[in-house]
Amino acid sequence: MKKLLFLLLILPLTGGLLAQDIPPKDWQIETALMAVPSDYREGAAVYGYDASGAFTKLREGTNDYIALADDPTRENFSTAAYHKDLDPFMARGRELKAEGKSGDEIFEIREAEVRAGTLALPDKTTLCVFTGKVNPQTREIEDPYVRYVFYMPFATGESTGLPTTPTPPGHAWLMNPGTHRAHIMITPPKEN
Repeated sequence: MKKLLFLLLILPLTGGLLAQDIPPKDWQIETALMAVPSDYREGAAVYGYDASGAFTKLREGTNDYIALADDPTRENFSTAAYHKDLDPFMARGRELKAEGKSGDEIFEIREAEVRAGTLALPDKTTLCVFTGKVNPQTREIEDPYVRYVFYMPFATGESTGLPTTPTPPGHAWLMNPGTHRAHIMITPPKEN
């Protein structure tokens, strides 16, 4: 009973994570960089999590890419990378999430802010998402997979000539057409 009470008291203070749940900094950097195109890996900045679970910069960058380490509070392994011009938009999303806003609320708030010109969003930029499974013994990433997102705010099917519904793997399509978050999805076929 005392152990349960301790956990109930300590989890809110640690954001739900204990120090042993946070992967080592070097591992976070190494796996976050898997989302970065190879031309930009060496100089990419990396954000991840410190020993307390707080989101922080793990490595300064010298080029235009930013990589995000896997969020240890989420069940599935996923890292991402994007051009630095997208960082204010991404940071705003993290800020709103920390305030307890839902996904729909975040979308609506950023939509209004981008339309008002108070939140910067490049007219085109990329995001790469790297997923896989972490081998519990070796900590290696198995079944690696990368998908690509090309943001084109307010693009439509008509302005791009792309379908606006999901297509077979490998075919481009436009998600969230006509909104600030309009983006071309490219989901390569997975290997068997």
